[in-house]
Amino acid sequence: MLFALPALAGLLMFVAIPFLLAIGLAFTNLRLGSPLPLEFVGLTQFLRLFADDAFARALLNNLLFTLVVVPVQTLLALALALLLNQPLKGRALFRTLFFMPVVFPLALVSVVWILIYAPGPNGMLNSFLQLITLGEWQPRDFLHDPWLALPAIMLTSIWQGAGFQMVILLAGLQSIPEELYEAARIDGAGRWQRFWYITLPQLRNTLVFVMLVTTILAFRLFEQVQIMTRGGPRHATTTIMYEAVQAAFSRQQVARGAAITVIFFLLVLLVTLLQRRIAREERL
Repeated sequence: MLFALPALAGLLMFVAIPFLLAIGLAFTNLRLGSPLPLEFVGLTQFLRLFADDAFARALLNNLLFTLVVVPVQTLLALALALLLNQPLKGRALFRTLFFMPVVFPLALVSVVWILIYAPGPNGMLNSFLQLITLGEWQPRDFLHDPWLALPAIMLTSIWQGAGFQMVILLAGLQSIPEELYEAARIDGAGRWQRFWYITLPQLRNTLVFVMLVTTILAFRLFEQVQIMTRGGPRHATTTIMYEAVQAAFSRQQVARGAAITVIFFLLVLLVTLLQRRIAREERL
């Protein structure tokens, strides 16, 4: 307990107490700069949120983002880990290159991808698409198109985060005993059979951990939205965290921001418990 005391104190001061304060503020009408006295309003903030179209769109965007990014990013990271687990020349260099986007700050990554998504025929992505389609592609303004803005942020996030998952999955691959593969080869198992009956079962716990972490990070989507689109166009890329920050710091609606964070916490907790339950049932 003595060794755990610093960590417990940090969790208490920076996680537990602020969250309890957020719960308390969510049931009030607190607004910075308002002449109205602080009052207990019950579930009013929550009822207003669920009646707000912008919050409903933010919730939908978060769900869509998570449903797309988590499986795609995990599959890409698994493919990269399998590739870089082979005895290739320059393997250390490729591992460094694939992991490098994770080291860069999200603000820097977002600015770089804004340049890539630049509208008009001179934009990097538009120029590339025109080249491979032999001029058939019509230049688009990706970040200001309601149908393309969220997929553009998804692509940015997948590119930036796949290296983190790759490193974890690579560590999981290297922990699998080589004797299992040797026995499978002796029994005549092919490459696909070895992957399906040895690699995936041995990586199950690692995959569950990776998907849990990626899901939490996907629901926390904020930096890319703040820098690349500011929630637009027409709330096409707004998220729960973006709405919470806008409410609390831009509009000074502290109680509304606290209510959004409480809903965010419960949503992430529900998804995490659901994933853990599904993983536990698969192990059984």
